Amino acid sequence: MEEIITSQTNSFGINNFLNSAKIYTKDIFPDLDIIELFSNSITGDIGNVFSFNRIEKLLLSEMSVAFQLMASVLIIVIIHSIFKTIIENLGNSTASQVVYFIQYLLIVTVVVNSFVSILDIIKDCINNVVSFMNLLVPLLVTLMLTTGTLVTTSVVQPIIIFMINFIGNFINVFLVPLLLISISISIVSNFSNKIQIDRLSKFFKSSIIWILGICLTIFVCTLSLEGTLSSSVDGITAKTAKAAVSNFIPVVGKIMGDTVDSVIGCGNILKNSVGIIGVIIIIGIVLLPIIKISILWISFKMTSAVCEVIADEKIVKLIENIADGYKILLAMLISVSIMFIIGITIVIKITNSVIMYR
Repeated sequence: MEEIITSQTNSFGINNFLNSAKIYTKDIFPDLDIIELFSNSITGDIGNVFSFNRIEKLLLSEMSVAFQLMASVLIIVIIHSIFKTIIENLGNSTASQVVYFIQYLLIVTVVVNSFVSILDIIKDCINNVVSFMNLLVPLLVTLMLTTGTLVTTSVVQPIIIFMINFIGNFINVFLVPLLLISISISIVSNFSNKIQIDRLSKFFKSSIIWILGICLTIFVCTLSLEGTLSSSVDGITAKTAKAAVSNFIPVVGKIMGDTVDSVIGCGNILKNSVGIIGVIIIIGIVLLPIIKISILWISFKMTSAVCEVIADEKIVKLIENIADGYKILLAMLISVSIMFIIGITIVIKITNSVIMYR
C-alpha cells in the first residue's frame, strides 16, 4: 500500500502542488511544513496544525493598530468638544459649525484611509483563495478519477471551476465597490442635516448580505445535488465493471479485481489528504484578514459607544456605519472561505460515498 501511495503521489505531481501551496501560508504560518503535514494526514495523525503563539502575536499586533486608530478618533472628538464648548460660550455659532466640519473631515480622513486599505487586503485575499482553488481543483479531480468516479468528475469539475471564479470575481468587481459606495453615501449623509440619504446606504448593505447568502446557497445546493445524482451512477458502473473483471477473466480475474480495489483505496486516501490540506491552506489564507477585520469592527463599535457621551450624533452614526462596513467585509470573507471549504468537503464526501456504495 505504501508503494502504491508513493507511486501515485509522484505520478500526479502532489509534491509540486504542496510546494506551490507553501506560498499561501508563509505569512500566517511560516514554520508550517506542508509536505510533512500531508504525510501525517495520510496516516490520520495531523496533530496541532496551527501555532497558537503565532496567532496570539497577530492578535496583539492587530489590537495595537486598532487601538491607535481608536485613540486618534477619540482625540479628535475630545479636542472638538473642548473647542465647541469654548466657542458656544462666546456665542459664535458660525465658528462652531466650521470647527464641526473640520472635525468631521479629520475623522473621515482617518477612518476612510483605514477602510480603503482593508478593502485592498480583502481583494488580495479573495484572489489568493480563488487562485489556490484553481490550483487545488484540477488535482482533486484527477485523484477523483483514480477512484473511478468518471461521471461525478465530468459533472462536478466544470461546476466548481465556474462558480469559484464567478463568485470571486463577482465579489471583487461588484460587491466590494457597492460597499464602498454605501460607505461614501453614509459619509455624505452624516455631513449635514440637509442631506438625508442614509436609507439608500442601508439598502445597499442589506442587499450585499442577501446576495452573499444567495451565492452560498446556490453553490452548496448545486454541488450537492449534481454530485449526489452522478455518484449513484458511478457506484453502479464501478460495481458492474469490477464484477465483469472478476468473473469473465480466467484465473487472474479475482486477483485483478482486488488489485483495482487497492489502487482505488490508495487514490481515495490521497484525495482525502489533499482535501484536508486544501481546507487548512484556505484557513491559513483568510485567518489574518479575519483577525484584522474582526478587531477593527469591535474597536469601532467600542469607539462609537464611547463617543456617544461626548460627540455629535452624526459623528457617532458615521463611526457606526464604518463598523457596519467592517462587519460586511467580514461576512464576505467568511462566506467565501466557508463556501469553498464546504465545496471541498462535499466533493470528498461524494466520492467516498461512491466507494462505500461498491
